[in-house]
Parts: sequence; C-alpha cells; structure tokens
Amino acid sequence: MKMDSEAVEIDGSVMEGGGQILRVSAALSCIIGSSIKITKIRAGRSTPGLSPLKVPHLTGLQLVSDLCSGSLQGASIGSTDISLTPGKTRAGNYTADTQTAGSVCLLLQVALPCALYADAASQLCLKGGTNAEMAPQIDYTIKVFKPIVEKFGVHFDCDIRMRGFYPKGGGEVMVTVNPVKELTPVTMTERGNITKIYGRAYVAGVLPFKLAKDMSAAAVRTIRKEIKELYINIQPQQEKEKACGNGNGILIIAESSTGCIFAGSALGKKGVYADKVGIEAAEMLLKNIRHNGCVDEFLQDQLIIFMALAKGTSRIRTGAVTLHTQTAIHIAEQLTQAKFTITKCEDELSRNITYIIECQGSGAVNPNL
Repeated sequence: MKMDSEAVEIDGSVMEGGGQILRVSAALSCIIGSSIKITKIRAGRSTPGLSPLKVPHLTGLQLVSDLCSGSLQGASIGSTDISLTPGKTRAGNYTADTQTAGSVCLLLQVALPCALYADAASQLCLKGGTNAEMAPQIDYTIKVFKPIVEKFGVHFDCDIRMRGFYPKGGGEVMVTVNPVKELTPVTMTERGNITKIYGRAYVAGVLPFKLAKDMSAAAVRTIRKEIKELYINIQPQQEKEKACGNGNGILIIAESSTGCIFAGSALGKKGVYADKVGIEAAEMLLKNIRHNGCVDEFLQDQLIIFMALAKGTSRIRTGAVTLHTQTAIHIAEQLTQAKFTITKCEDELSRNITYIIECQGSGAVNPNL
C-alpha cells in the first residue's frame, strides 16, 4: 500500500462534478495503484456531499475498494471528501447492492475496468435498478456498450436475473469479467450508412401490454418521417417472470455499415402517455445519427477510460463533446500518462460538425496476469 502523502488530490467540484469524477478516479486509482483523495464532492449542489439519492456512488466506491483490497475513508452520506488507498486487485465473487433503484449499470461502469486488471475472471453480482433514470438502461449496456468495448479487448458476460425499476429496485445482474494483459487501441472514424434500426418496447408488472404497442408504434412513426428506406422493427414485449415491480420503457438501436451502434431510449413515468415515451426515444436516436459521428452521446464518456488505458493511439469520431466526456478526460489525464486531443471537423457537404477525440493511451499492463 502506498502512503497517504502520495495521494493524488482530485477536485470533485470541477466540470460535471458528481458521479463521473468518482467513477473514473476510483477505477483508475485501483488500476494504477495510486492513492487518491477526492475533495469538494458535489460542492455546487443544494445539498453538498454525497446525497442519500446517490447511494449507488457509495456502493460503487465500496465495490472498487473490495476489488482492489483497498482502504476507503469518508464514504458516507453527507461526506465531501473521500480517500481510496488501493492494494492488489484480486479476482473473486463480489456482490454490490444499492438497496434502492440505484443503477446497476453505474456500478458496472466503475467495477468493470478494475476487474480487467485482476489475476483471473471475476463474478460481479450487482443489485438495484436495471432500467433507471439518469443512467444507461441495462439493455443499452448489453446491446451498445458491450460490442464496442470488445474492440478494446474487453470481454464480459452479463446475465439479467431480474429487472428492477424505480422506486423499488430489486433488479439483479450477474456479470463475468475476463482479465486482460493490456487493452488494444480503437479507431472509429468512418460511420458509413445506417443499415438497420430495431429495438424493444416493454412493460413489466401490472402495466397493460397496450403501452408497449403504443410506445413502439409512436417510435416507428417518428423515425419514418426522417428515415424512409429502412424496415424498422421495434418489438413490443411483456416482461413476465424476470421483473420486480412495475415499469415500462423502450430502447431503439441503429447499426451502421462500418459496425457503429447508436441508441435512443426512454422510460415511462406515471402520468406520461406511452406515445410520448416512444417519441422521446426515437428523437434521441435521430439526434444521435444526424451528426455522422461513430458513437452516440452516452457511449462517448464511457469509452474515455478504455482509451486512456489502451496501449497505442485511439481515434473516435463523435458529435458534440459532452461535459461528461470532458470531465472523464480531465480525470484520466490527471491520473495516467494518457494524452487527449479533440479536433473539430467541418464537412462542407452536409454542414455537419463532428469531432475526433484522439488519445495516446498510457498502455497500462496487468501486473497480476
């Protein structure tokens, strides 16, 4: 273990503030083995410090600390300062439970990079919300995030044991992560044409199947206005056994000829018409394929940590660079030797503006393999 005097201090209030800083810095601390101290957490918010609503952040930090046999200080509700001193990353069976509808996908975001640098495969049992607001839906993680991170050499399996919705949670996923020696850089700069659009609209619990059909139909109508030449298949589905509580939602995916994957999604809420949920997801998808980038706005920031760890240069074309992405880059550059540059590209023909995020990766090597 390293002494606290060497801890890298990270300002938890910069840029996006909040969860992104905690996730990226905790994961990188674990992988590179340097102690961190995160200060001024949620400093700009009405209730500073870790709020009870952000229990998943605490659960995620605890999970990382367990994975790397670390010691964690200040990880409690209301805390504005947290320290993590990592030890050796060990494979094993780990369980993390947000005890709320807190997102299992955010738990996976923080734990997955760490588990890659263990000495063998790990099993992560993650409990909470699988389809929650303000976080990727588990379907997005499996259908979009997973195939793209596989390009970096990241291999994991994800089994949805039970879906959990707001406010109860109760969802559970089992994730198996295989370790890597090092990650490979990725280039995604040519989008090609959109070749396929498909998805699923689901209801769970006591909600009527008609809601799923209405979400699907409204989404298809919205996409057709703009994309006329493709068959759009959005299956309405009733979640039977594998759901805890009531929920409805939709995820629509677009694939391109060069293997890029984009998504638009939305969750139903009390008092919101199903049509409106379908339209929201469709518009989100359309917005993410108009710019000609190779990733959507949600994948963008999730790839930064892998670009930073890879051995070699990664280049990814995106639409507008989000604040989440800028925050992840800021933390990655602070904790690793990775160097990022963002170049704006203007296309005369389509008036489209895209950006190339380029990263000279730090080439982190797994010392445990």
